[in-house]
Amino acid sequence: IFAAGMATKGFKPFCAIYSTFLQRAFDPIVHDVCLQNLPVVFCMDRGGLSSDDGPTHHGLFDISTLRSLPNIVHMVPKDEDELADMMFTAMLHDGPVAIRYPRGAGPGVPVKAQPVALEIGVAEVIQDGQDVAIFGLGAMLPEAVRLAAMLRREGFSAAVVNPRFAKPIDRRCVAQYARRCGLLVTLEDHVLAGGFGSAVLETLSELELDVPVVRIGWPDRFIEHGKLEQLRQKYGLTAEAALEKARPHLAAMESSRMALR
Repeated sequence: IFAAGMATKGFKPFCAIYSTFLQRAFDPIVHDVCLQNLPVVFCMDRGGLSSDDGPTHHGLFDISTLRSLPNIVHMVPKDEDELADMMFTAMLHDGPVAIRYPRGAGPGVPVKAQPVALEIGVAEVIQDGQDVAIFGLGAMLPEAVRLAAMLRREGFSAAVVNPRFAKPIDRRCVAQYARRCGLLVTLEDHVLAGGFGSAVLETLSELELDVPVVRIGWPDRFIEHGKLEQLRQKYGLTAEAALEKARPHLAAMESSRMALR
């Protein structure tokens, strides 16, 4: 509420807060920030599984809670440099913004001396492909790259997309790959219910595009305390788990190929 008040007086407040702690302010986010379309930026640390902190600190619900709200832009960076770009983009944007980023060290990417503004709602294509399109949101992008390499070894061409935005989703990018590929895969460090994968499914429904989607994310339960890699292995947030989940669809694609020969 204090940040919203500052915004009404011409300031652009950056409100730094854990994703889980922001949950306690849902009503002020709706009525004091989004309803008035005020330029408040929520910088959400511990967006995703917060290793060794346990269920009180895992930030696994912010996409589903925030993307339902009008006016808000929700961004998810893949690395330190893109985080700087998103902070700069948020500073220029005239409206509410949320940026989620995980706990701990980033991948170690050099940060540009001068950040650049990103086009709102436009994803970044890391590599193109024809058979499968993999959307790796934020910290899950490395798993998307690994999955693409696994698919390539099995004879499938895979695109890798850095979505950047949980809201607004890049409808043009989703539509492009839905019309071209036989399978879409989404990976996110967030619960599956109402998350980025759900946004992709909603987009496909609105566009009346029929393509299977494999969604990788956290299940509908509170996740216990533990090491990040161990919990990802346990709950299937890995490239290997995604590949196994995709196998029935890959088999169907291979059968179609054989029928055309």
